[in-house]
Amino acid sequence: MATSVKPPRSSFVLGLIGAVFLALFAGLIALGAWQLQRRGWKHDLIQRVDSRVHAPPAAAPGPAEWPAVSAARDEYRHVRLRGRWLPGADTRVQAVTDLGPGFWLLSPLRTDAGYTVLVNRGYVPDARTAAAAVAPTGDIEVAGLLRLSEPGGGFLRQNQPAQDRWFSRDVAAIAAARGLDGAVAPYFVDAERGAPLPGDLRTAPQWPVGGLTVIKFPDNHLQYALTWFALALMVLWAGWRVWREEARRRAAAG
Repeated sequence: MATSVKPPRSSFVLGLIGAVFLALFAGLIALGAWQLQRRGWKHDLIQRVDSRVHAPPAAAPGPAEWPAVSAARDEYRHVRLRGRWLPGADTRVQAVTDLGPGFWLLSPLRTDAGYTVLVNRGYVPDARTAAAAVAPTGDIEVAGLLRLSEPGGGFLRQNQPAQDRWFSRDVAAIAAARGLDGAVAPYFVDAERGAPLPGDLRTAPQWPVGGLTVIKFPDNHLQYALTWFALALMVLWAGWRVWREEARRRAAAG
């Protein structure tokens, strides 16, 4: 019994199918190329951040520089501050770290230049430990990494200033809740770890524990680019199958 062959498609239908395949192919190639561009940008960012983190600490940006502070230019800069801690204004921000769940302990530092910077002094495991980790009095110098404010809250959790519940380091909201007067920097500083800590951090730490900043940039762009290019090749293969089928139909039709 002869196998029936469908009649050839019309020129309009073939043109429409060709346009769809061409649009899909071009779009997938564009997505792959965009991911390669993102990969180059990401590698440049990683290199810049690495150079900032390991550079000698420089003076933190003062009020004249605040309007220009940005993630691209300033995030993770190694900075230093000199001044005095403001007593009674600590803030606990919920955190999950390499040492487990707990809190970041943020304390305001009134600098010698007269403005205030929120400093993340480090990790504490619970509220009781945070209350006991009183900042020292007198002049002090702090070195650490400049971080930009985290407004709003954490993932699916909004900050609740009225209940003193914080899920992100929102500089403006914390400064308002603590009644900090004068100029307050639009960034905070993750304090670096001081002298080496005795024993195992999990059993005998000196609270708070600084230097736990996670600097990690996902770099999956090459994988994504290869995926888009592979899909583009699949579109080409599908187009070739359609073309071959159409050639067979036209040959059968004579």
